[in-house]
Amino acid sequence: MKTYDWIVVGSGAANTVTETLAAQGRRVALVERGKFGGTCLTRGCIPTKVMVTAADAVESARRFARIGVTGCTPAIDWETVSRRVWNRIDQCHELQTHYEEMDGVDVYAGDGRFCGPYELCVTLPDGRKEQIGAPRILLAVGGRSRTPDEAEAPGLADAGYWTSEDFFGDSYPYRLPARMVILGAGAIGTEFAHALAAAGVAVTLVHRSAHILSREEPEVAACVTRSLEAAGVRVLTNQATISVAAADGVKRMVLKEKTTGQVTSLEAEALLVAAGIVPNTDTLGLEYTQVRTDDRGYILTNEFLETSAPGIYALGDVNGEAPLRHRANYEADIMAHNLTHADPRDWRWARYDLVPVAVFTSPEVARIGLTEEAAARSGRPLHIAYHRYADTAKGFALGITADTDDNGMIKLIADAETDRLLGVSVVGPQATVLLQPFVNLMNVGDTVLQAKHADIASPQVAQLRADGLVRRLPADSVISTGETMTPHPGLAEVAMWTQYYYEGKI
Repeated sequence: MKTYDWIVVGSGAANTVTETLAAQGRRVALVERGKFGGTCLTRGCIPTKVMVTAADAVESARRFARIGVTGCTPAIDWETVSRRVWNRIDQCHELQTHYEEMDGVDVYAGDGRFCGPYELCVTLPDGRKEQIGAPRILLAVGGRSRTPDEAEAPGLADAGYWTSEDFFGDSYPYRLPARMVILGAGAIGTEFAHALAAAGVAVTLVHRSAHILSREEPEVAACVTRSLEAAGVRVLTNQATISVAAADGVKRMVLKEKTTGQVTSLEAEALLVAAGIVPNTDTLGLEYTQVRTDDRGYILTNEFLETSAPGIYALGDVNGEAPLRHRANYEADIMAHNLTHADPRDWRWARYDLVPVAVFTSPEVARIGLTEEAAARSGRPLHIAYHRYADTAKGFALGITADTDDNGMIKLIADAETDRLLGVSVVGPQATVLLQPFVNLMNVGDTVLQAKHADIASPQVAQLRADGLVRRLPADSVISTGETMTPHPGLAEVAMWTQYYYEGKI
């Protein structure tokens, strides 16, 4: 068995940690069973946003006439979009080569599973097996699309469907179907609906909850619904799936509205399932370790990314927090910081109450903190404030009026007694850019260490908790911008990532 200082399982956000360890002269084994770069690069944020940005241009042109620009009838060239999508996905090969050539790093491009408390057996593509061990292990294997079971969607498995992994994999549609049903209207479903409708696909978006984007404010969901419908998307909410079948190249779905009982039949050449994610922890052989998971299979971690097994850490989609790349990047940056600071009193820790959310649909959606419903459950007095795009000079310049489908807003929720911001939601053009100042405001100042899973603690962490560690983020420090999250991949990153160059990390 080959032994290392660290084993890193996963090549997405965890690459920050791999780079830091290699720079320190540690011997590292990097294990990756799929494409290098993780979900974001290979089947998530980046290829999706390539499609979405083309769709944004089409949507903007649709509205040009209202500001006096005519003669614009753009159409998406799917061949060009596809080439750009795969140009980004194929960077996984360059990334793999980068780590294969890195001093101190051994790459194992295969399926790694625990075969002992601190040992992994890696099955390589040619069938060979390698056994490796290390006293420190980082698990960052991500998640995959959740598939509704037979009770939730009868006949789905037999009818056949795409997930985002299929769409950006071997089943990529170089020729788009005429009609598509998207099952699930969260972030993934609404982004695909926006992109594919702009490319000429007749899209029907089906959601089981009362409104799309169920975790966002109802006003936000209503604005996105209006905009998608104006772009030709059929939106069906509060639906139960009665049956799914396929014959002669056509998918047939029967739905029932859960309140009225109205039955709707749909036909389409393709069906895309966007019903959330599940963690890839079932592929790890965790039964050989002391790593604990919750009832959904997510690894339990504390605020320092420690698991219940001493020396084993986890970050990203496997630990059950918001499945967002910028959240995983934030966690990886915390681990890298702590590896380079010997004194635990200088360590950073993760907090999850201020994770910004971004949905790159039409129009864009961004949020940080609590929704009004969640804030009301606290029992504290609230002050709610709105400001709409149509009520600003720039909104008028964009042709947005009170009755246009893209008349978005900013919604603020504050404690009425202290004026402390509790939550901010934005829907409209460049929502993620408009959100970032609020993200920064809500993060600066003193933050007292709060235990997450108090029973998970190394001796150092137990001492830091007992000491009541406080970390201060000054409002006027460039360093503070790097310790807050920035929705990925949005234009706010142009400003916020300057901190990495400032510190010489890039």
